[in-house]
Amino acid sequence: MTSGRRSAKNRRTMPSAQAPDSGSVPAPGTGAAAGLGGGRAGDGPASGTGTAASRGGGRAGDAPAPGGGNAADTAEGRTASRARPAQGSAAWWRLLRALRPKVSKAHLTAGLLCLVLGFGAATQVKQVGKADFSKLRQDELVEVLDQLDAQANRLEAENLSLQRERDRLESDQTSQQAAAEAARQRALVQGILAGTIPAEGPGIALTVRDPDRKLTAAAAYMLVDELRNAGAEAIALGPIRVVAATYFEDCASSGCVMVDGLEIAPPYEWLAIGDPSTLETALGIPGGALAAVRTQGGSSTIAVPEKVSITAVRGLTPPRYATALPD
Repeated sequence: MTSGRRSAKNRRTMPSAQAPDSGSVPAPGTGAAAGLGGGRAGDGPASGTGTAASRGGGRAGDAPAPGGGNAADTAEGRTASRARPAQGSAAWWRLLRALRPKVSKAHLTAGLLCLVLGFGAATQVKQVGKADFSKLRQDELVEVLDQLDAQANRLEAENLSLQRERDRLESDQTSQQAAAEAARQRALVQGILAGTIPAEGPGIALTVRDPDRKLTAAAAYMLVDELRNAGAEAIALGPIRVVAATYFEDCASSGCVMVDGLEIAPPYEWLAIGDPSTLETALGIPGGALAAVRTQGGSSTIAVPEKVSITAVRGLTPPRYATALPD
C-alpha cells in the first residue's frame, strides 16, 4: 500500500520535476499560468493544459497541445447544450402528434369489439342476476318458498279486494241506473197525467153532435167524469188537454161550451186513452153521460181506432199554496 501511494505521488510530481527548456515550450504545469496570463504567440501549451488554455482565452494562433481533447469536448458540450431546447421542443411536438386521435380501420374494429364485449358482459350480468335455485341449500329453498307463498297470499287478498270493489261499483252503477230509470218512468207517468207531454195508446174517439146547441157545460163535465171512472189515462177535447185542473162553463151566448176559458163549438171531438171496451161500456150505461146528451137533443158516435194519439199539452202552473214536504 505504501509503495503504491509513493508511485502515484511520483507520477503526479514527475512533470514538474523536469527542467524547462530554454526554448519556446514551457514546462508542464506552467501552461495554465501562461494561458491565464495570455501566453505569447507561438507558445504551445504543455501536455494536459488544454482546459487551462481554453479558460485563458488563448489567441487564435495558439495550437492545442497533445491531449488537449478536453477543450474540444467543452465546445461540443456547449453546442449540445444550445441544441437541447430545440431538440426538446421537437420531441414534444412529436409526442403531441403521436397522441393526436386518428380514426382508422383498426380503431373502428377495436370499438366494435368493445361494443360486443360490453353487450356480452351485460347479458352475463343479467343471467347471473337470475335466481339459480339449484345452488341453494334446503333451508334457503324453504325460505324462498315461504316468501313466494306470502307474496301469493298478498296478491290473492288484493285480488279479492279489487273484485269486491268492482262488484260494489257495478252494484252502485246498477242501482243508479235503476233509480234513474224509475225516475224517468215516474216523470213520464206524471207528465201524462199532468198533460205536459203527448201520449198515445189504445182508446176511443167520441164525437158529440149538438145541432140545436143545447148542450151545457154540465153535460161535458159528466162525460169527463165518466171517462175517468172508466180508467181513461189521458183525455182531450178538441185542442185542449183535459186534466185535473180543467174547468167547464157555459158561454154567454148559447150554443157553445167554454173549457179553461176557451170557447169550443160543436161538434165536440173527444179523445180518450184507456181500455176501449171498458170506456165504451161505461159511456153506454143507461142514465149515464151519453143518455144526458141524448136528453138535451144531442147524439154521439164512438170509434175505436188502432191507436189514439193525443198531441195537445199544457204547461205546468206552479202551485200558489202547496209546497213539498221535506225529506
